[in-house]
Amino acid sequence: MKRYPTVLTIAGSDSGGGAGIQADLKTIAALGAYGTSAITALTAQNTRGVRAIHAVPAGFLREQLEAVFEDITIDAVKIGMINTVEVVEVIADALDRFRPAFVVFDPVMVATSGAKLIHDETIDVLKTRLFPRATLITPNLDEARILLQKPIESVDQMREAAEELIAQGCPAVLLKGGHLVAARLYDVLAVRGEPVQVFESDYIDSKNVHGTGCTLSSAIATHLALNYPLSEAVALAKKYVSEAIQAGKDVTTGHGSGPLNHSYSQKPMVIRS
Repeated sequence: MKRYPTVLTIAGSDSGGGAGIQADLKTIAALGAYGTSAITALTAQNTRGVRAIHAVPAGFLREQLEAVFEDITIDAVKIGMINTVEVVEVIADALDRFRPAFVVFDPVMVATSGAKLIHDETIDVLKTRLFPRATLITPNLDEARILLQKPIESVDQMREAAEELIAQGCPAVLLKGGHLVAARLYDVLAVRGEPVQVFESDYIDSKNVHGTGCTLSSAIATHLALNYPLSEAVALAKKYVSEAIQAGKDVTTGHGSGPLNHSYSQKPMVIRS
């Protein structure tokens, strides 16, 4: 039987279309895979910021997950916005039950606008229930500071922070350094038992960077679904995000931080035998 490589995104909905489920599905499709979704929360937001968050009941999230997993072969899972302990438990139980090969967890805690998107009591449960079940977690510097309760202000401190998160139970960590103020951007990939890798890229001057974290994590998950090794999946995902930022930097969408151009280079859907 022929089928598409398939990615399940478990995340919040962005009514402005630039982040969350919307960005994930655009990314998955642009890279040639088939996207499915389970929504954890509804947000009222646009390019200027988040106005309100409405959590999806944990029981209904379970129904979404079971509906997808029981019917469709899932090659990789991307997890994004989670804001309650009950939702963490439902997702962890689903991962244990259905055993997807790859899980990329973007621990979304702070929106680009600065709005906090997670309850404090949920953070410890994330560490114990989801970190060990993830193939990779992809925190940015703000999220890593929340997780570790320490400053991170340099590439050396990024290395130390990534290794500390590994020690806390994560099999692999991609610590994103986009929030460091510098002419060059640095991301640190730490995998348990392997040397730390540092990815370096050019800074692109653009206000249209809403949803970059969602896009990167879903791009990594998609490349894993397409059978790329983890380090190569990260490198290819970073390349896609940089090129999508470059392609959309001169386009105006809304009056705030606009989206990337997710479809700048649309790939045909992959079909597997």
